[in-house]
Amino acid sequence: MTASIETMTPPLDTAAIPGPRARALVERDNQVYAPCAGRVYPFVIERGDGCYVWDVDGNRYLDLNAGIAVVSAGHAHPQVVRAVQDQAARFIHMAGTDFYSEPMVKFGEKLTSLMPPEHQWQLFPCNSGTEAVEASIKLARYVTGRQGIIAFLGAFHGRSYGSLSLTASKPVQRRGYYPLVPGTFHALYPNPYRPPFDVDPARVSEVCLNYIEQTLFHTIAPPRDVAAIIIEPIQGEGGYVVPAAGFLKGLRQICDQYGILLIADEVQSGVGRTGKMWAFEHEGIAPDIVASAKGLGSGMPIGAMVARRELTERWEPGSHGNTYGGNALACAAAYEVLSLVESELAANAARVGSYFMRGLNELAGRYEQFGDVRGRGLMIGLELVKDRRTREPARKLAHDVMEEAFRRGLLLLTCGASTIRFCPPLVLTEAQADEGLELFEDTLKAVLSQG
Repeated sequence: MTASIETMTPPLDTAAIPGPRARALVERDNQVYAPCAGRVYPFVIERGDGCYVWDVDGNRYLDLNAGIAVVSAGHAHPQVVRAVQDQAARFIHMAGTDFYSEPMVKFGEKLTSLMPPEHQWQLFPCNSGTEAVEASIKLARYVTGRQGIIAFLGAFHGRSYGSLSLTASKPVQRRGYYPLVPGTFHALYPNPYRPPFDVDPARVSEVCLNYIEQTLFHTIAPPRDVAAIIIEPIQGEGGYVVPAAGFLKGLRQICDQYGILLIADEVQSGVGRTGKMWAFEHEGIAPDIVASAKGLGSGMPIGAMVARRELTERWEPGSHGNTYGGNALACAAAYEVLSLVESELAANAARVGSYFMRGLNELAGRYEQFGDVRGRGLMIGLELVKDRRTREPARKLAHDVMEEAFRRGLLLLTCGASTIRFCPPLVLTEAQADEGLELFEDTLKAVLSQG
């Protein structure tokens, strides 16, 4: 695939990246912000338009990470910008935990209308994915009277104490914070490329489901004490892992059998990213509770916990709250984003995502370092390996590719042990996909040539 001249990113002087203004701002940032977040490379944004961003030194980049799968409608989408500007001229905030507003009602009506039709739904608005997960586990414990929560190894659900207790993707995220919230357990995620215990990939769903029923339930997590099982329909930070076929249906059956609530963490995979509104739709199931954020506001800080109405109606007033949840600016933006996803962006993600995956699979035929290409829609992971036979993760290669791509005008992020994630704005075109593939191959060649 070859990019057209019109869409090519101008060549950058790699030796001068980052530029002088960017270096100065990074130094100022270092003086005032705690280093705990751990920035990955010194990109300093000045503005954005669609799938392109410019740094403070005037360099243009093709953005294939969208602020960690957040800028779903693209940078500065005119409908989203106009909605925020119009709302800001009316009023910016009136605490939704105590009062009412039309932007909040419209957003709630739109979001609940996009949930599975077999149930009625209500939501709790918040500001982030972490808060949506916290609300999900609080609701589950409250309405079931049970305390246990089962998550999965490789999961990322957030960094506050409740959500961190469920997170299990990297040790650095938990190190130094024990003891965590009691009553949390972890099961095996059905990774077809790296199946637990090296079982036959055809049996990975069966093995992982059996681990819950025959091991957890019979040892440390009796089912009558388990309030919920929380799962990412596609693991995000764990490596953009699509679960083995049939696993989510089997998980739904286990939950139904034991009266356990099923929580879908759609913070990274939801709102059209996989080509459908929700990633769980690909598996033909409906969860009891859904946590959403990231792409929901296309950059405005907003999250939502959406649950079956028969559950939320039992959540008494005062049982949970949030000062900024339902913020008028965020709700106005999210309403426009959901409208765009419903009308065009989910379909575009499905079409261009398939096109992009075909391009990556073509490259896989030329590079032995391509271990696995996987994903749905515009949530695509490329796992790099040292050897296809042993599947040993190529951690340094993945990191070096990410950094070199930045110097060449392409914004990427890694996840898992050695996966390059491609999660661009959902407005990505086929021409921009070609451009990204060409830049990525040039980057890979450059890194491999350096040994």
